[in-house]
Amino acid sequence: MMAAKNNQLLVLGIESSCDETAAAVVSSDASGKAIIRSNVVLSQIADHAAFGGVVPEIAARAHVEALDGLIEAALTDANVKLDQIDAVAATSGPGLVGGLIVGLMTAKAIAAVIGKPLLGINHLEGHALTARLTDDLAFPYLLLLVSGGHTQIVLVKGVGAYERWATTIDDALGEAFDKTAKLLALGYPGGPMVEEAAKAGDPARFVFPRPMKGDKSPNFSFSGLKTAVRQAANSIAPIDDQDAADICAGFQLAIADTLRDRVKRALERFKERFPDVAEPALVVAGGVAANQQLRETLRALCKKYGFSFLAPPLKLCTDNAAMIAWAGIERLREGLADENAMTTAPRSRWPLDEDAQALIGSGRRGAKA
Repeated sequence: MMAAKNNQLLVLGIESSCDETAAAVVSSDASGKAIIRSNVVLSQIADHAAFGGVVPEIAARAHVEALDGLIEAALTDANVKLDQIDAVAATSGPGLVGGLIVGLMTAKAIAAVIGKPLLGINHLEGHALTARLTDDLAFPYLLLLVSGGHTQIVLVKGVGAYERWATTIDDALGEAFDKTAKLLALGYPGGPMVEEAAKAGDPARFVFPRPMKGDKSPNFSFSGLKTAVRQAANSIAPIDDQDAADICAGFQLAIADTLRDRVKRALERFKERFPDVAEPALVVAGGVAANQQLRETLRALCKKYGFSFLAPPLKLCTDNAAMIAWAGIERLREGLADENAMTTAPRSRWPLDEDAQALIGSGRRGAKA
């Protein structure tokens, strides 16, 4: 276990959990402040576009071909050499196993060669701690994690201390965006395509359901909304560009209303549980957090309830290695480095809250994992 001298650490991060290959170097200065020295990301969008989604075998092969060069580029951009690195942090789950193997095995090799600690990082923890990388946010705070594979509200109490308050009971929000884009033949990736189409649409033409709105459960559900979108499209087929734009606008408005209702409950719960937190904060992370309408909806909600609204810069919302390197620094400073990390195996599912009930979207295997 490694202790940080005067908080100064320099960590190489590696991310390969899905369809972005990434490497980064992040440091913390004597005061503990984060500095992103480099952050290199290679997108595989073009490789998967023809299939309308990520193909695991193609993703893994692309990681193999690109990762060594990206690590070299990250070190060069940061103007550091491998022997100056204090530790190597790599995503070891959740994600596509093939990609995780590539990144984790590469990190193990580097750590072994330079004789420095390896940290296997939970990808979701990287998202959870990004607000501390960018804004030095104090614990505790709320996290809304919205991505292609996850839709959760999490209480972030500290490094390695997470309490899941809500999750999706069926599909993730990012998947709903992707499936809507695919249905309407808008292209890939779906989220940005739906958002762009919605700008020209009439949100009042199609009124879609607001799943779980008003329900006492804190959770999310998006399968019924996807069905409603498909039924609307089929009822007016063949659709033209304006039809697609109107459907996207109605769909996006339904999502915004749903998030407002679900997140409102979490803000109220946070204030009840932590009345002494003078400046409560909601952090939104994950790829869907790039959606501007959803950001504005949540920003207004936070203002109403006296919360700060924090969303990372767009380049740190999507998958990146800077957040993985930073999570490694956070763990090192808390003495949470795993002494058995060199034997760790990649995990396709890995919940932040190990004690949470297994539901779809929670990151845990099971009948409804």
